[in-house]
Amino acid sequence: MKVLVTGGAGYIGSHTSLVLLNKGYEVICVDNFSNSKMESVLRVEKLTGKKIKFYEADVCDKEAMDKIFSENEIDAVIHFAGLKAVGESVSIPLRYYENNLVSTFALMEAMEKHGCNNIIFSSSATVYGNPASVPITEDFPNSTTNPYGTTKLFIERILTDYAYANKNFNPVILRYFNPVGAHESGMIGEDHKDIPNNLVPYITQTAVGKREKVNIFGDDYPTPDGTGVRDYIHVMDLAEGHAAALKLFEKGNCGLKIYNLGTGRGYSVLEMVKAFSKAFGKEIPYAIAPRRPGDIPECYADPKKAYEELGWKAVKTLDDMCQDSLRWQTMNPNGYDD
Repeated sequence: MKVLVTGGAGYIGSHTSLVLLNKGYEVICVDNFSNSKMESVLRVEKLTGKKIKFYEADVCDKEAMDKIFSENEIDAVIHFAGLKAVGESVSIPLRYYENNLVSTFALMEAMEKHGCNNIIFSSSATVYGNPASVPITEDFPNSTTNPYGTTKLFIERILTDYAYANKNFNPVILRYFNPVGAHESGMIGEDHKDIPNNLVPYITQTAVGKREKVNIFGDDYPTPDGTGVRDYIHVMDLAEGHAAALKLFEKGNCGLKIYNLGTGRGYSVLEMVKAFSKAFGKEIPYAIAPRRPGDIPECYADPKKAYEELGWKAVKTLDDMCQDSLRWQTMNPNGYDD
């Protein structure tokens, strides 16, 4: 099976490409390097001993997408490409709406023209907004608290409407919770050009001395220790989830499917800082800062549906997440620039 991975040089895209190559899939990647580097692709090739057919292009570019589909018999698409920072989306919402929606339109038009009906979409737990309760199941009401989440919800609706119109179209929507960690080799991981948007890179960069302290945004949430609670999932478990979802296409038409990818366990921000301090062998300094716009108190998954229908579940532990994240940061203090 030939799989096109959009955003294939990015954090989740690179780890998923590695898993797919190791499972015998032929991987074609497209990325514009807006928040990634070619080095990640080269390292995936080195780790797997296999080549990736790579296109440097913007998924918003209709001509580029048509070219990719014209030159390759693509069986399925995994769509990661998009802007992804919650806080940034609140500051520059128009850029998020334009980039994330236009890229999806261009991709789907190319898929339609070339008869490719299988897509796995990288969605997010942000589509649940501020849930009334936890754990969250796939049938919870959808709402959003920030533009990033709204773009994910809009794209889900676009895929759903198109599946209704085209009975051969098979969109599999994977709603991730909070990806962390890195490949155990320490060769690929989460790289940042600027200030990290997510908690764990902040922690690891503070641990190795790149940052003075971890800022914890809010300690007055209605949670056990007042800090936000999230479901942190190892990126390699997440990558395996995509490989499990691809199996649906091998069985024929599956139609619209929606799955949570999470561990089913929530950890607070303070718990994460303490876990990383233990793994690092010394205290990691932190300071309490005001809440961030768009953040919610608590969010963790009920991942039962993915286990029952895909045979997938998260197997990596919190210790694995800490050790692998710290290994990547230690080996690559400046990310792929090293």
